[in-house]
Amino acid sequence: MKALVTGISGFVGSHMAEYLLDNNVEVIGTIRNRSRMEHILHIQDQVHLVECELRDPFSVESLLTQERPDLIFHLAAQSFVPTSWNSPVDTIHNNVAGQLNIFEAVRRLDLDCRIQIACSSEEYGHVEPDETPIREENPLRPLSPYAVSKAAQDYLGYQYFKSYGLHVIRTRTFNHTGPRRGEQFVTSNFAKQIAEIEKGIRHSKVSVGNLNAKRDFTDVRDVVRAYWLALEHGEAGDCYNIASGSCVTIREMLDMLLSMSTVSIDIVPDPSRMRPSDVEILLGDMTKFSNQTGWKPEIPFEQTLRDLLNYWRERV
Repeated sequence: MKALVTGISGFVGSHMAEYLLDNNVEVIGTIRNRSRMEHILHIQDQVHLVECELRDPFSVESLLTQERPDLIFHLAAQSFVPTSWNSPVDTIHNNVAGQLNIFEAVRRLDLDCRIQIACSSEEYGHVEPDETPIREENPLRPLSPYAVSKAAQDYLGYQYFKSYGLHVIRTRTFNHTGPRRGEQFVTSNFAKQIAEIEKGIRHSKVSVGNLNAKRDFTDVRDVVRAYWLALEHGEAGDCYNIASGSCVTIREMLDMLLSMSTVSIDIVPDPSRMRPSDVEILLGDMTKFSNQTGWKPEIPFEQTLRDLLNYWRERV
């Protein structure tokens, strides 16, 4: 069994690679010349890394011609919502073109492979109070360029399944976090600030944005197990929510992190951290996926946050 992981050096990609190696799967990973490699240094000699610009169709087709994987976990993306406000064209082009090039290469080469595409709960966007927990049938009302790019990836997955018979599984993952999460994401940002305060290299103040938003968090290590099961047991062409089924406010998440520290820390609002529009609540219903695959999250949220805080304590 051979698996291709796009974006292997990223947050989810590195955890995905570890999971695959633990299951005796041969792993090929795409990187770019500016990829940061620290997340995969410990497994670099166990995986085959290939420099590939996913936005270049020739580069993608060359990769797939040479490797001919059985599984593709397409995780590479511009995944930070605020960046998509600053660079909407780049976000949409990066996320959509890369996936299209993979689909076209698989189609032209007639590869017999299963493809998981990492879509997002952000696609649901504006959610009415009576629409939670969110099911897969809920309307998509994206509220950011990032969410629009993910909706496009989602629909393209369906279209290539219907038009060409590609074995595509669309996973709509709700918020996920854990060790190695990028410092620009809220859980990791708060954890890093707390670790810096503990080390005395930052004033005892945590800068925050909107603390009222409600989010459904799952540990990344549970998420990559879900991605594996999606390709093992998911129905081709279908979409599945990956979620914990419970949510907390950003304030409650911050309070949990603060309770793990012994230092006194103040909370200071930062207007620059507010978005032009924000999704009020993302609470997922993962019943469909659980019934299809037997998956359920196993790692408690408190452990996830503790592991994330300890990750930053070791690095600041």
